[in-house]
Amino acid sequence: MTPPDYEYLRKLLKDHSGLDLSADKQYLIESRLLPLARKCALAGIGELVQKMKGGSTALVAQVIEAMTTNETFFFRDKVPFDHFRDTIMPEILKARAARRSIRIWCAAGSTGQEPYSLAMCLKEMGAALAGWRVEIIATDLSQEVLEKSKAGIYSQFEVQRGLPIQLLVKHFKQNGEFWQISPEIRAMVQHRRLNLLHDFSGLGVFDVIFCRNVLIYFNQETKTNVFGRLAKAMEADGFLVLGAAETVVGLTDVFKPFPVKRGLYRPSGARATFAPVATVMPKIVAMAGS
Repeated sequence: MTPPDYEYLRKLLKDHSGLDLSADKQYLIESRLLPLARKCALAGIGELVQKMKGGSTALVAQVIEAMTTNETFFFRDKVPFDHFRDTIMPEILKARAARRSIRIWCAAGSTGQEPYSLAMCLKEMGAALAGWRVEIIATDLSQEVLEKSKAGIYSQFEVQRGLPIQLLVKHFKQNGEFWQISPEIRAMVQHRRLNLLHDFSGLGVFDVIFCRNVLIYFNQETKTNVFGRLAKAMEADGFLVLGAAETVVGLTDVFKPFPVKRGLYRPSGARATFAPVATVMPKIVAMAGS
């Protein structure tokens, strides 16, 4: 891969997905895109770049799919789900007792393990949520991973990563080498294709937002922008859950850390005005509400 081709791909990925690759990540692009080039019967990444420059929007979409990191597993990192069960939900149950409804957004929900983990947490609460309206919306940049999430079918390896055996037996049905999560749990999760760089105000306002392990790929300006818009999409007494390597500290004052709870934040009351990072984007990534 030539330096000009690498710079072209770096800019394309940043503009289309927010992925901000440093100058020394050429190996990452090669490892992800060489298989795609072979699949498309192209000689290599150079020819791939030429096809995209020639106007192949379908190929651009495939490149974005190939470069999007979709690592996830059930109850990943455990701590955020302990926060959800032991801190977030008790407060939400009290604060929303009059309206008896809760809205949860899993941004970058990938293949569904995170939103379904939350759905199982809520299902385990049983009578405490009887009569409540619960919405879980899972969004992702990749249509491919959203389709897998909708199907709710996972391999033996995937269900063994973080999923307690009692929940596997209770909420999944085995079919050969695969396991499918129950229709009841699947029905608790709605799916939307969405790019965090774009306007997401159409999703509405949420009580809880999980936005884990995606902002680490953005530069500081983009992170600050997304935080500002996340704050506007959240109830004033809502909760934001970030990944273990992510923080708002030093980036924005629209959220404040929740005391003694790593990765948990609440709106601070500051309401800065932020516009989407990109207001005009190619059609292939105009990803709202599919």
